[in-house]
Amino acid sequence: MNNKSLFKTSDGKSHTFTFFLVASLFLMWGFCNGMIDVMDKHFQQELHLNLSQSAWVQFAHYLGYFLMALPAGWLATKLGYKGGIITGLLMVAVGGLWFIPATHIASFWAFLVGVCFIAAGLTFLETIANPYTTVLGDPQYGPTRINLAQSFNGIGWVFGPIAGAMFFYSKDASGQSTGAQTLWIPYAGVAIVVIILAVIFYFVNVPDIKMKDDYKLDEAGDKTTHSIWKHPHFVMAVVAQFLYVAAQSGIFSFFINYMTSQVPAVPETWGQGILHSWFEISKSGVLALSDKGAANLASLGFIFFLAGRFSGAALLKKYQAHTVLGIYGLVNVILCFLVFSKLGWISVGAVFLSYFFMSIMFPTIFALGIFGLGVRAKRASSYIVMAIMGGAILPKLMGYIADKTDISRGFIVPLVCFAFVAYYGFNWSKLSRLQSNGS
Repeated sequence: MNNKSLFKTSDGKSHTFTFFLVASLFLMWGFCNGMIDVMDKHFQQELHLNLSQSAWVQFAHYLGYFLMALPAGWLATKLGYKGGIITGLLMVAVGGLWFIPATHIASFWAFLVGVCFIAAGLTFLETIANPYTTVLGDPQYGPTRINLAQSFNGIGWVFGPIAGAMFFYSKDASGQSTGAQTLWIPYAGVAIVVIILAVIFYFVNVPDIKMKDDYKLDEAGDKTTHSIWKHPHFVMAVVAQFLYVAAQSGIFSFFINYMTSQVPAVPETWGQGILHSWFEISKSGVLALSDKGAANLASLGFIFFLAGRFSGAALLKKYQAHTVLGIYGLVNVILCFLVFSKLGWISVGAVFLSYFFMSIMFPTIFALGIFGLGVRAKRASSYIVMAIMGGAILPKLMGYIADKTDISRGFIVPLVCFAFVAYYGFNWSKLSRLQSNGS
């Protein structure tokens, strides 16, 4: 395989530029999601919330996806890829700018409105951009392209927590927190960037390429017979995506809580030098990671995540996508069990490795779920995006378990979720009744 087959369609046209322009959207929403994942702890401190209450941030985020997924799929069909992308970018811009008045309102609900509105805009982008990457070249390499594009998402996720740590956990010269006053800055920056992107997309050519119709869904005939819901590989993809995003959201959201409460005591020498702000004396009187240190360390987790995305894209060129998904899901079941078992540094290492092995799951489930659905892939895409609502519901269960026990025990929730993802991967061939296009 070469880049020509990766980005060239059967008509001989190359879509390399279009692919990388669309990939920039993945980077942007990864950045936004990365900031969300370090926002929970900020509100726990500023508003004195417990873990279950702070999970309302994730709930608002994924509620935006749930509410807008079907309208986004419908509008994508009406407006085409280009119009849908521009609509989504403008919605993200409005949400980002809302954080300016929200900072002055200084109430939890105001920030949740901004989070929800940005997520609604991101829904347009994900509903359109994910399936669009699968048609920008040889259909055989659809899973490879979507994983490559999602690697840009991983880059954004690396820098999102850094921006969050800088502005959400900032302090003045006296050591007092100023995060409540500076939280709006990175979101205003996002608004400016997406407005520029919207202008670029308005002027460039974004071809509306049709997906391959392996199941003959586009042929005239009985609409019921041709329903996407009669295809088990799609239906189970919706369930798998619901549970995967639930697992991802829970681990990402409570990463800071885990690192500040479950990491074993560190040597005093670690609290000296340029990284001294990363550590503080805990309530138990030992040196431990501070919230800012843990937020910065989240970027290391996303480096593992990014490495998994790039290496996963390479693996999917050689091996069947569903098999890789099944193996990665099974590995994460084992890793979550190690975290649940509270094995000290082994458990800490398992948390970081879970980032690596969950990296390919979202795009691969997406590609396998819409495989062969032709023009109905846009509608199917909206349902798979709607399944992101799992990230709003199950993290609250994880937070409840953590409040009653501790955050390590809360990892039983993602363990169960990853078990189903593994089941879906290993059984995809049977569900689809077709050969995987990720070989």
